[in-house]
Amino acid sequence: MGSTITNILQSLSLVANLQQTATNGTAALSNSSHGQVELILAGLSVLGTFKAPTLPDFLPGVSDTDAVYMQARLTSFSLFKMDSPGDQEQQQGLIHTKIRQPLVSLISKPAQGLLMVSARVVTRFEWTRTKFSLGVVRSYDFTLSRGYIAPDGVNKSVILINNQFPGGDTFSINVNNQITGPKEGTGLHWHGILQRATPWYDGVPSVQQCPIAPGKSLRYTFKADLFGTSWYHSHYSAQYAGGAFGAMIIHGPHENIFYDVDVGPVLLLIPAGGPACTPNAGISKFNFTSGKTHRLRLINAGAEGMQRFSIDNHTMKVIAQDFVPVRPFDTNIGQRTDVLVKANMAPNSTVFMRSNIPKKCSTANQPLAVAAIYYEKADRTKTPKSSAQTYDDSKCGNDDLTLTKPLFPFPALPDAATTLNLDITLRANASGNFLWHMNNVSFRANYDAPILLLSAAGNNSYPFSPQWNVYNFQSNSSVRLIVKNHFPALHPMHMHGHNFFVLAEGVGEWDGKITNYPSTTRRDVHIVQPARDANTPGYLVLQYDTDNPGVWPFHCHIAWHVSAGLYVNLMEHPDQIRQKTVPQTIVQTCRDWSVYSGTEVVDQIDSGL
Repeated sequence: MGSTITNILQSLSLVANLQQTATNGTAALSNSSHGQVELILAGLSVLGTFKAPTLPDFLPGVSDTDAVYMQARLTSFSLFKMDSPGDQEQQQGLIHTKIRQPLVSLISKPAQGLLMVSARVVTRFEWTRTKFSLGVVRSYDFTLSRGYIAPDGVNKSVILINNQFPGGDTFSINVNNQITGPKEGTGLHWHGILQRATPWYDGVPSVQQCPIAPGKSLRYTFKADLFGTSWYHSHYSAQYAGGAFGAMIIHGPHENIFYDVDVGPVLLLIPAGGPACTPNAGISKFNFTSGKTHRLRLINAGAEGMQRFSIDNHTMKVIAQDFVPVRPFDTNIGQRTDVLVKANMAPNSTVFMRSNIPKKCSTANQPLAVAAIYYEKADRTKTPKSSAQTYDDSKCGNDDLTLTKPLFPFPALPDAATTLNLDITLRANASGNFLWHMNNVSFRANYDAPILLLSAAGNNSYPFSPQWNVYNFQSNSSVRLIVKNHFPALHPMHMHGHNFFVLAEGVGEWDGKITNYPSTTRRDVHIVQPARDANTPGYLVLQYDTDNPGVWPFHCHIAWHVSAGLYVNLMEHPDQIRQKTVPQTIVQTCRDWSVYSGTEVVDQIDSGL
């Protein structure tokens, strides 16, 4: 079973990882006068100035005059904060809007952040202008294990990260697999991170790595190449549907939107219910301050349902979708996005926050979820009496493309170098089980043969493994995907390694017109709408520049759909992959998996992802 791994390892040129001091600034821990722990980071950076128009590989040092220093005071050891210089497009936008001002001028006053898990505060941080280093890599430990918890009163077996649900901290590097009863492999994906120069750490078993074997660990080492709101989750056999996920907030060097309070991540979860249900278990509670503007970071971390988020008697202003800032627009109903909400009610007010699964768009035994918002003088012992807002539920899809214009537009090329048509269908296999197909292939992983490692060894053709569904675009500079959905159910399509341009969407046949050109929407997830009937598919037209050599998954993010094969691999620039050196940590993970799978039966009950 491990022969494929052995062949890969023998054919690769292996080197140990760089020492952490090669990429880090200096760090020290000390006690503060308030009895808190103080983490002081020092380093130098030209990011945000004209001296660094693109992101350097390892952030070389420069003179003190070009540096900004900052200090972080931690009131809890559970704070994980990664400071990102942003991707190239956001740097360019920063330069254009700030016009050659050094980065020190962009941070003129202390900023505050508040990270939340559901409605519970886990840590608060305050920044002051002392010492700060963009590009610092910080290392932490995550341990995955099984346990029983009762989210919203329903007791169930779940997979926990550091014995928490959900994993509430912003970032992690070292992942320890302690899943037992039964044992399983695992791997964590950092959703939306582009993994430029580090494709090995995207976290998808069978694609960029072997699974982390039970009892073993893998240290993921990568840069935060984007900033904003996202999440991390297991990418092994639908484990994230069992609880292996958490919020991920990355703070960047600037923001052009004013708000008073960062409420933090709001994870939208609607439990499926079950027999072990605790009645009157309570709901999440949030605090609003009258007259203040609050930032909510909405994350739909559910395994299936499309959710519509709203706050009774309030209007929300959308400021970002995925990792892409957008020109602000008002809405009453939000999806996976960052929003600003003005607390415009009296100080003693209470209202409901709602997340609903539209019955037309997704199936759910219980489609309604609520949380309570209490203004500063409200009676927290009382249940809100507010009424839900009405909304148009005719479209099973994202906000209209005409509304979602990036704050920093980068037009897609009018004509891509190559085009791929992808047709989504559902049909039964020989055993009578229904599987999803993309271009008549239902994906199935081979944990023993990660495709990226094969490519690094010079093997880019897999005629005897069509179920891997690999599309090799060679050295084409850009790719256009025309996705047609022939089934009457929506699919949120997620691409790893890229923020793609959304050229068009709809039902029927694409007319060839690009929506919002040149301010074309960019995202890493977008819904392809359901088919209207057998002859009228939903369609989604995407495009991306192949500027990130690697093998990148493109799949539906409904757990049961990717579990049943709705997935393809997109390979770009295999010649450049061949020139990369596979990290020793990835190699050792495959060795560990080879030993485990050689002595244990791996019960791969689905596609593997």
